[in-house]
Amino acid sequence: MADALTVENLSYAYTRRGRALDGVSMEVPEGSFTALLGPNGAGKTTLMALVTRLFEAREGTIRVCGLDLRRSSTAALARMGVVFQRPTLDLDLSVAQNLDYAAALHGLGRAETRRRTEEVLERLEMTAFRRRRVRTLSGGERRRIELARALLHTPRLLVLDEPTVGLDIESRRAIVEHVHRLCREDGVAVLWTTHLIDEIREGDRVVVLHRGRVRARGTLTELLRHTGADGLGEAFRRLTEERS
Repeated sequence: MADALTVENLSYAYTRRGRALDGVSMEVPEGSFTALLGPNGAGKTTLMALVTRLFEAREGTIRVCGLDLRRSSTAALARMGVVFQRPTLDLDLSVAQNLDYAAALHGLGRAETRRRTEEVLERLEMTAFRRRRVRTLSGGERRRIELARALLHTPRLLVLDEPTVGLDIESRRAIVEHVHRLCREDGVAVLWTTHLIDEIREGDRVVVLHRGRVRARGTLTELLRHTGADGLGEAFRRLTEERS
């Protein structure tokens, strides 16, 4: 299985006092759900900013579907869909208008935009909300529209930065299930950052990040074997214990 995302020896510092990321290496295989798990301050948001090129990585390499993000940024980003932690929809526009704007940025024609909009909204059970202003939607509904927007251009890699923060239990469950279905049925590779271990399922891949370094990476089974823990919660605790 090829990797949709490859990160090699990635480091980043905001100041000279210390590194937010220190030699991070990881991969997201095609069709996999890879959870980036870490406590607050682990470096997850910094890593996501570098992967989505909000920040430029000067130390290390990031490749998206084999394309170097620094050298071929436009082509690499075209293969990526992103849902940021903070909402970015225009509240005063309708759902359709938000999607139309995103489609135009990706260079989709009018007919293709209409077809893709109908398709993604139907899969997310949001067709009836097409003409609604985003301001009138609930938090869970807005999150589903952000996911629909990220999928409009059929990306091979979907990057989601703590997408369920602030959502109720049912909305969180629905989004987690839908994203796993994208991996199973469409072969989309997913990088999902979280600090909630109940969002990770058997068969998922896990990367544990702590204090800017990768403590472990692999399948859930491999992590449990590596740590000798009975469950992911205990494995996570052992991997993120303070070290000298």
